[in-house]
Amino acid sequence: MPPARHRRPRAVHTLLAGACAVALGLSGLALATGTGAQAADPDLITNGGFETGTLSGWSCGNGAVQSATAHSGRYALQSTPGSGDTGECTQTVAVQPSSTYTLSSWVQGSYVYLGARGTGGTDPGTWTNSTGWAQLSTGFTTGPGTTSVTVYLHGWYGQPAFLADDVSLIGPGGPQPSQSPTSTTSPSPTGSPSPTDTGTASPTATSTGKPPGLPKHILTGYWQNFDNGATVQRISDVPAAYDIIAVSFADATTTPGGLGFTLDPALSSRLGGYTDAQFKADIAAKRAAGKKVVLSVGGQNGTVSVSDPTSAANFASTAWALMQGYGFDGIDIDLENGVNAAYLGQALHSLAAKSGSGFVLTMAPQTIDMQSTGMEYFKLALNVKDILTIVNMQYYNSGAMNGCDGNVYSQGTEDFLTGLACIQLKGGLRPDQVGLGVPASTSAAGGGYVSPSVVDNALDCLATGTNCGSYKPDTTWPGIGGAMTWSTNWDAKAGNPVAGTIGAHLHAMP
Repeated sequence: MPPARHRRPRAVHTLLAGACAVALGLSGLALATGTGAQAADPDLITNGGFETGTLSGWSCGNGAVQSATAHSGRYALQSTPGSGDTGECTQTVAVQPSSTYTLSSWVQGSYVYLGARGTGGTDPGTWTNSTGWAQLSTGFTTGPGTTSVTVYLHGWYGQPAFLADDVSLIGPGGPQPSQSPTSTTSPSPTGSPSPTDTGTASPTATSTGKPPGLPKHILTGYWQNFDNGATVQRISDVPAAYDIIAVSFADATTTPGGLGFTLDPALSSRLGGYTDAQFKADIAAKRAAGKKVVLSVGGQNGTVSVSDPTSAANFASTAWALMQGYGFDGIDIDLENGVNAAYLGQALHSLAAKSGSGFVLTMAPQTIDMQSTGMEYFKLALNVKDILTIVNMQYYNSGAMNGCDGNVYSQGTEDFLTGLACIQLKGGLRPDQVGLGVPASTSAAGGGYVSPSVVDNALDCLATGTNCGSYKPDTTWPGIGGAMTWSTNWDAKAGNPVAGTIGAHLHAMP
């Protein structure tokens, strides 16, 4: 018999260290494999030291050249992110196909990112959080048809101004391309590193990780492939308010990293003979109505382990087969232990590359897993940020946890929702990638239930700074991703308060 609840009860955790104070210095990172750039290769960046005293060669939304602080020479770039942009500066550079390049810059500030797009291979990205000058360095090999790349520098939404100086791109040059238009906003393309390179991004399947067709604010619900006392449902019974339906759960196979799925026979019997064909037809109908249906991996008893290249390849190939076989739009990662950010990130990028721009990737980590960017689950989220749709952390079965301000908040309160969401929002995830995961009723979890009106207030607080509890974040995130519930079945048992109240509120938010 499947477990009665989504999560096993866990001991109360009270963490005394401020979660948002963790800084990840990422200087000195390994470079991409391949033939290294030769000493004779030129520096292809125009005005990389900003010693012209202007932004010549650069396209910046909020950037300017200043002389108060520089790494070398007299001038350096200063750019100020806004509440809705990252303060990005870009430069398009002519390159040669199938060639290797080294990219570096000296930077200073909160969450400063350096990378390149359009390489035709693995687009690199690295970042740091530094109060003094620190060097970011990465590299890439261009694809066989690549003749230009776009180098970018940016900070993070709502963070203070950052500085950059001595930007360089070393490698063989090509014909000079035209400059790209001025950029005012750009999501950060942090991606999944290889096991030996903790800062180089992996290939991008979509530009933002959010597939077309989803609303600005998303309601996600888990659908139970078992009967534990909640209302049993067909996929067609799930209310239309749910934008993403996560089918729970995939099965582990005897193959390391391998996934399987079987419609629970007991559930099928309770539903009067719910067949595989009917299940697939219901998924297709939801997709035709603009909804997304994903297969959830993990749960309380999930034992799927991806910890080496073989298991990563197995995960990607079996997940892809299930997506094709059932019509799933993607995968939900709901593992409660054994997350390996490097290899699982590798598997997810491989799966996204097979799937294309419609790929949906959601996650539901426990609160303890997202207390700081140094934790493996948080690393995974940042590693796959370029293909990540939304993280719906479970704000339940948790106990007390640190909020973004370092204060301890208890589950089941608005402050718990807003204070912990802030950690993810300031830790590197885009606002649209952060959702609030809540139980649909007191029966759905061992603790942490909050009424739908409290969830609505928390969403308003994060988005507009209104309806806050005692904790009010020092900034707002109008693009906040949404909310999730365990489960659509428990929601139905309670009269669908999540679908009716939280769903309606989300879809009415600007």
